[in-house]
Amino acid sequence: MNEVIFQERAKQIHRKGDAPFELACNKESLAGAVSQRACVFCGSRVVLYPIADAVHLVHGPIGCAAYTWDIRGALSSGPELHRLSFSTDLQERDVIFGGEKKLTQALHELIDRHHPNAAFVYSTCIVGIIGDDLEGICKKASQEKGIPVIPVMSEGFKGNKRAGYNAACKAMFRLVGTGDTTEISPHSINILGDFNLAGEIWIIREYFERMGIEVVANITGDGRVGDIARAHGAALNVVQCSGATMDLAKMMKEDYDIPFVRVSYFGIEDMAEALYKVAHFFKDDSEILHRAQQIVREELSTLYPQLQKYRQDLQGKKAAIYVGGAFKAFSLVKAFRLLGMEVVMVGSQTGTSEDYRELHEVTDEGTIIVDDSNPLELSAFLKEKDVDIFVGGVKERPIAYKLGLGFCDHNHERKEALEGFVGMLNFAKEVHATVMSPVWRFVPRREIRQ
Repeated sequence: MNEVIFQERAKQIHRKGDAPFELACNKESLAGAVSQRACVFCGSRVVLYPIADAVHLVHGPIGCAAYTWDIRGALSSGPELHRLSFSTDLQERDVIFGGEKKLTQALHELIDRHHPNAAFVYSTCIVGIIGDDLEGICKKASQEKGIPVIPVMSEGFKGNKRAGYNAACKAMFRLVGTGDTTEISPHSINILGDFNLAGEIWIIREYFERMGIEVVANITGDGRVGDIARAHGAALNVVQCSGATMDLAKMMKEDYDIPFVRVSYFGIEDMAEALYKVAHFFKDDSEILHRAQQIVREELSTLYPQLQKYRQDLQGKKAAIYVGGAFKAFSLVKAFRLLGMEVVMVGSQTGTSEDYRELHEVTDEGTIIVDDSNPLELSAFLKEKDVDIFVGGVKERPIAYKLGLGFCDHNHERKEALEGFVGMLNFAKEVHATVMSPVWRFVPRREIRQ
């Protein structure tokens, strides 16, 4: 195992039980280690782009526009302007003489043609180097066109994906506070950090609406510029994927005194806890808590019997987890445990010290906990632990299949809802179908083990 771990990365890997918990994180990725992380621009893009009635213009070379709608499969209940990809396509001449004129022309053409409610302009690495005045150009375009034109200072070289989250939150915060809040209910929330993959935010909104709570803004799945503008009128911010939108929640707390709670909608325990957390916040209305309890009771009465069927086959199987945000890892550990499975490796790209300490508390002895891993390490861990299923994203899928392992996509590209109570059932079905597939009897590692 040691030969595949770079010496500089040794402190970002911990085996529970070997020594007192200590794990370094939030460091720059090691050059040459082929990190699974992405850049600042990517982080900002995936947070903002689900705002469906805005133009999203990438100011940079065409290659950066690879981060388009298909990178994160966010669905919209109305406009789908976010599904169109726009780039200024900077060339060598623009790098030498500047791309400001090209950006101005692109903004005017896009706004005139598509009539968006706002425009976000993303700065890329080359723009940060040549020094185009994004702030000035966006301000002038906003005055001329009468809509918010917001620069996103997301030069890729400034840091990692987490820094991109911060850039996105700063951009959104320019919208917050500009809308009318007069008709918002005192029992109201904003949903932060859910990107409506496979329509999941609609499931979560329905739960809250059944509780009698108004959802003011989705930030950002199925998002709307007007809703974000009036989001400061909500009584509470409910934050999932805290790495992506926690900065926005903190800004709104500081400027508008709106409290926030951290939740997860994955798995039975965390979904129920999310509803109860929100209900307890509105303790002035006891009916809200009663409705939350009723929702949980109704959902579990149909869900538990179905889960037991899958648990019989999955008991004792091994799972490994490597995801973008550590919040998902907590819920996945609990979900696998509910299915009778053992999590033997868990890691994330953007976890914090607090996140990893919590992971250490909820995992079993011998579990490998890793920050910002690379394919070489992941492959070694998977083989060492002889796992039956690997949960990750698009970059981890080839690793699993090359090793002859089952794989579950828990990232941006999935088409099956995994949040909410129904999401737990979908997850159990997928895990069961994958782990129990007869194809794994024919892969080399199984033949060797037998």
